[in-house]
Order: sequence, then C-alpha cells, then structure tokens
Amino acid sequence: MDTVQAYIKTHKDRFLNELIELLKIPSISADSAYKNDVLKAAEAVKTSLENAGCDTVEICKTDGYPIVYGEKTIDPNLPTVLVYGHYDVQPPDPLDLWHSPPFEPVIKTTNKHPEGAIFARGACDDKGQMYMHVKAMEFMTSTNQLPCNVKFMIEGEEEVGSPNLAIFVKNNQDKLKNDVILISDTGMIANDTPSITTGLRGLSYVEVEVTGPNRDLHSGLYGGAVANPINVLTKMIASLHDENNHITIPGFYDKVEVLSDEERAEMAKAPFNLDNYKNALDIADVYGETGYSTNERTSIRPTLDVNGIWGGYTGEGAKTVIASKAYAKISMRLVPHQDWEEITQLFQTHFESIAPKAVKVKVTPHHGGQGYVTPIDSIGYQAASKAYQDAFGKTPIPQRSGGSIPIVSLFEQELKSKTILMGFGLDSDAIHSPNEHFGVWNYLKGIETIPLFYKYFTELSK
Repeated sequence: MDTVQAYIKTHKDRFLNELIELLKIPSISADSAYKNDVLKAAEAVKTSLENAGCDTVEICKTDGYPIVYGEKTIDPNLPTVLVYGHYDVQPPDPLDLWHSPPFEPVIKTTNKHPEGAIFARGACDDKGQMYMHVKAMEFMTSTNQLPCNVKFMIEGEEEVGSPNLAIFVKNNQDKLKNDVILISDTGMIANDTPSITTGLRGLSYVEVEVTGPNRDLHSGLYGGAVANPINVLTKMIASLHDENNHITIPGFYDKVEVLSDEERAEMAKAPFNLDNYKNALDIADVYGETGYSTNERTSIRPTLDVNGIWGGYTGEGAKTVIASKAYAKISMRLVPHQDWEEITQLFQTHFESIAPKAVKVKVTPHHGGQGYVTPIDSIGYQAASKAYQDAFGKTPIPQRSGGSIPIVSLFEQELKSKTILMGFGLDSDAIHSPNEHFGVWNYLKGIETIPLFYKYFTELSK
C-alpha cells in the first residue's frame, strides 16, 4: 500500500499544476467585476472534490456566492471530519508592487523557501491551503486509507466577511453534522518549528465619515473659519490611543482576558528574533502597547488600526480646498470574551461623542466576529499534535494568532463542535499583500500531515 510520501512523490508535478490552474482564476469576491471568475472557481473546486473521491458534491446557492459542499461517508458509526476553506481571494492591489502578475503563478526561491514558492494571489490564503485537503482526500480514497467520514464546505465570501455562511450553516445543521472541524487558513512558526493555532482574535470593522461644509471650499477664503473634516478626522483618530498606545474608548477593555504570568511565559518559549523581525519589515523599531512583547501585542491583546483614510484632493499637482467630507476605515482586533457587536457600539458612541459641533459624524459597521480559543486537551488537538509529531519529527507549539476567522465561533455555536486550525503558511508569505506566496515544501508537507490527523482522530475517538 502506498505511503503518503510515495504518493506525493509520484504525483508532485500534477499536484502543483492543478493548484496553479486554480490560482489563475481571479476569484475576487470584493469586486463585482470578477463575478464570473468567482463562479468559475466554485466550479473548479466542485470538479476537484469529485476527482478526489467525494460521493456527493454540490454547489449550494446563497444570496451571494455559492458554497461548494462535498462528502464521503464510509460508515455512519465512524467519526466525521468537516473541512472548511474558501476559494475567494483578496484584491491584488497595489498591482505595481507585484514582481510578477498576481494571477499568473510562478515558482521562485526565497530565503524562507529555498525549494521554491508559488507566487500568486490566493497561493497561501486560502487556495493553496484549502487544496492540500483536497489532495490529502485523494490520497486516502485512492489508496483505500480513509479511516472515517469526511465533509467539505468551501465558500466564496470569506474575504468579504462571509455574509451568507451563517444562514447556510443554520439551515443545514444536519447536513453539516460533524465530530470536529478542520481548517487550514492560518500559519506556523517556521518550517522547522511546527505550531498549531489555538486562538484567534475577533474583529470589528467600521467605516467613518466626517462632514463639514456642504461643498468643497476655497482654503484661502474659508480656511481658519470653517472646520476642515480631514483635520478633524485625523485629530479624532489620534485621540483613540493614549501615550502608552492604550485604546481610549470607554469600556473597551472591560471583558479583555488577562493571561497569567505562567501562560505568558509559555508563549515566550516560541522562537522569535526581534532584530530579524524588524529587518524583514525594514523598520527601525517596533511600536505598540506598553508592557507587552511583540508576540503578545499581535495575539493576546486587542488593537485598533486605521486601514484606509481619504478625502479632499489627491490628484497630481495642487488644488487648495477644504474638503466637504473625510473618510476612514478602521478595524479592531479583539480577544476572547470581547463581543464584536458590543465593541462596535462602544466605538460608535465614543467616536460620535468626541466630534466637535462643527462637523457631523457617521459610523457604518461593516462586519465582525468573535474571538476563539481551542482547548489543547481536546481529542482534536491531540490528534493534530500527533500528526505534526509524525510528519515533522517535533511536537508542535500551541500558538495564538493575531488574525481573525469569524466563522470559527459561529461553527461552535451552531454545530456544537470544536475547530482545529492546522495552518502550514509562514508569516513571511505576504497574505493580503503584493507578492503573496506559498512554499512548495509547505504545500506538500500539508498533504502529508493531514491524513495523519484523520488516522489519529479516528483512533482517539474510539
């Protein structure tokens, strides 16, 4: 019987070529101009699941982009693993910073990936990591080594907040019934230091609009007499942090989980080189909340960041105006126990209260989600740990992530099952940025490790 390593060696080129073809599809869910491409990607995922051995595969319509569902049941008495992923991708902008076109995948070597990495939008987030599960499924079915039942739920709206996934999950609880949920949409510390993500931050995302005069004004005739919305907005944003980079919104920290010194000491055991971190980002120093390390600031502490700000004249040359309006997009990463809807309301109340009477303020919530923590004593975590131990020869380090996957808390609420986050990307893979990539070694290592999870989860569930 083929081992997974032998199977990967035999089919390596095909595995890479199939992923490259999927990455060529510009499935940008945020831009309606790419609607047909998003639908094309859904069809491609459906075909790949059929070829991987699923008995039933269907494209389930929603009010937005469809969800691709597949399943293979070998024995109703055996455990069921539900795999979640997404086939949509972030917009590739700014295009001029890409070294190669974002939807023309190329394999190039890097310092972190000397064996080569696939450069393309969606390579790591999440097409490459999602496709590892499809190929792992193919190995298990084609060699008759699938030890339990499997279901796939691959959506096309993750990058726009999964607006229709909650409805689908609530309406299909029997279809989606499972014993554990498996997701690869996170990363690990390094190729020689495997880790399992055990915590995710929540998210509150809002857009703010500040309006002054009813039209753009001549800055000479009106400057100094009329509030400039851009000036006001920047002052308001600046006031959201104090001198210690502590967020000033009243009530913001009321439910923040404070980790013990022992827990923080365990986190500090993860390898981290501050100089390498700064060099990789070309920054002279790090910046953040006083009293916390860099890794703590990006995982166990909440944050508030401006993601975009605009208003007035930004074209070539000069135009001396006081803009009528100024805008900003703001995201708040939250830790477990902070409710994203409550935080959104706290932000809105505070932001409106600090505006001078000379302007009007509008806060528009976009989307959000709760934080999540996976217990490391669960069967699912133990199975994942054993799988990494076999594949990497090292016990993985439990690690909290700074990112957000809002649907994870939804899954636990609606499906009553835990999620295991087996990510194989690296922080340096530039997800959401120009030149996103995913290591060839990481892609193949994921395909090798995932079947081991199925094996151990089935054994531990007995």
